[in-house]
Amino acid sequence: MTDPTQTVREIALEQPTSIRVFEHYGIGYCCGGRKPLAEACAASNLEVEAVLAALENAAKSSVSTTEEWSQVSLEKLSGHIVATHHAYVKSELPRLAVLAQKVVLRHGDTQAELPLIQTKLAQLDEELSQHLLKEEAVLFPYVVKLERALKTGSAMPHGCFGTVANPIAMMTAEHDAAHALIADIHQLSNHYVTPVGACPTYHAFYDGLKEFEQDLCQHIHLENDILFPRAIQLETGPPKPTDSWKTACGSSIPAEVVNKLS
Repeated sequence: MTDPTQTVREIALEQPTSIRVFEHYGIGYCCGGRKPLAEACAASNLEVEAVLAALENAAKSSVSTTEEWSQVSLEKLSGHIVATHHAYVKSELPRLAVLAQKVVLRHGDTQAELPLIQTKLAQLDEELSQHLLKEEAVLFPYVVKLERALKTGSAMPHGCFGTVANPIAMMTAEHDAAHALIADIHQLSNHYVTPVGACPTYHAFYDGLKEFEQDLCQHIHLENDILFPRAIQLETGPPKPTDSWKTACGSSIPAEVVNKLS
């Protein structure tokens, strides 16, 4: 039985089937998942008993084949994130930008929120594009090398950032920023509800935004709550902070990527 004093994040980690329930009720489980379930329900005017019942039913009826990502290797987990969630971001944001342009041209004069949503979406695209590059070029390869070194007993990889906790802290902060932008879009769009008489493109745009938010929450959850904590635990001994990690990185990583990490 789920305890309503548990945080939403804890429940999502312990019961993967809970994620669909949280999505159904609009309960944030990634960046907004640090609240106890009871508090999150109260904030959204939800009956906690109804949510608990839905969680229990989901757990009983599930025949899900969802991977237990807390058990697989970090190499497999990071590969899954890149192939699934990073690939989705890279393909979906350009499509949503085209839809945004169409609905703004057609309805922007009468629906004042649409140009604002378009601006927020463009900002999200810019920030996530840089974010994914930093993870794929620097953080994830280092984590994989660290995991392999510990498994084989070989020399630890050279970290140009002192400790893996440093880039992880930056990635987590960027997740918070991305989550804030999609939350703004959620509110501006009236929870992705189109106005009466909206055209099919309008519906497609809002449906796409809703799906993007759901994927982003799953994406952030896998990184913030599973990949990052496990990566930090791989490191042994005290952190080795350095003020010169940017210079050290310059010899092995493209300068444009290093600059974006600073």
